[in-house]
Amino acid sequence: MAKKSKVAKTVRQNASTTLTARHKNRCQLCGRPRGYMRVFGICRICFRGMAHRGLIPGVTKSSW
Repeated sequence: MAKKSKVAKTVRQNASTTLTARHKNRCQLCGRPRGYMRVFGICRICFRGMAHRGLIPGVTKSSW
């Protein structure tokens, strides 16, 4: 019974025609899955730290 359930589980996981449905964007630096910014490929926390250090060209802290 356990063997059958394992086989059924693997078939179910690979049955999807689109593999991007299970793809989760993660930060390239820390691996965080939430707060991901597609344009930069990093999470908001890493983005903020890099922006403060001046490592992201063209990004400045806003003030008004």
